[in-house]
Amino acid sequence: MRKVLSWLLIAIALTIATEGRAQERFITVASTTSTEQSGLFGYLLPRFTQKTGISVRVVALGTGQALDVGRRGDADVVFVHDKLAEEKFIAEGWAKKRFEVMYNDFIIVGPKADPAKIAGGKDVLEALRKIAAAKSAFISRGDRSGTHQAELRYWKAADIDLPTIKGDWYREIGQGMGPALNMAAAADAYVLADRGTWLSFKNRRELGILVEGDQKLFNQYGVMLVDPAKHAGVKAADGEAFIQWLISTEGQSEIANYKIEGQQLFFPNAIPARS
Repeated sequence: MRKVLSWLLIAIALTIATEGRAQERFITVASTTSTEQSGLFGYLLPRFTQKTGISVRVVALGTGQALDVGRRGDADVVFVHDKLAEEKFIAEGWAKKRFEVMYNDFIIVGPKADPAKIAGGKDVLEALRKIAAAKSAFISRGDRSGTHQAELRYWKAADIDLPTIKGDWYREIGQGMGPALNMAAAADAYVLADRGTWLSFKNRRELGILVEGDQKLFNQYGVMLVDPAKHAGVKAADGEAFIQWLISTEGQSEIANYKIEGQQLFFPNAIPARS
């Protein structure tokens, strides 16, 4: 009788736990790696959950892959940083509207020895020309991320035909910003990075910021709700609640408040009013 009672109690406990998990209110956000690896989400999301009761599960990928997750209906919201790719996502019908949330900038990081002699420059295109001319080691994320797409645009704008010129010095790794920085640190190589991830990166070794301040290095982040008309499983109300919190005065203030060693990583620039 005691055994039967014990098993009955266990079964009841498991049922309650399962129902609790089933009733958990959450959304899935497919996002660029920089929001995760910079620590921003670790700071923001608990505050959103505390206010709304909605948990956020993050799938951190390069922007191109994150948008593909949205296309498959495996995310409710996409939060990325490649405006051209985001506009294409909307044009294809996967979302109805894009909201700008915040910005930071890209930088070129490289070894203090600086074999390409780019340190102190502000012209990203001239820096890339010097790196290519010197055939100095350069790490490319190669992952269809917003950072990778920006890098490719900079090479093109610098009139450098990568398929023709690249050799062993140009290394595509197909990974996120953190691994790219680690690879650059280990190989004494140059790399295009977003400032947010760089500021949170600890394994710098001989790396430092060599080029910054070019207006072309501006890095805008946008957020979109996956259209529930495309995927019935999209949690539209809760996904919309997350977006509205991000662009609200409160959400924007929290983004501005996130700092590492006193340095602000992201700068809010949303327009809260809906149109």
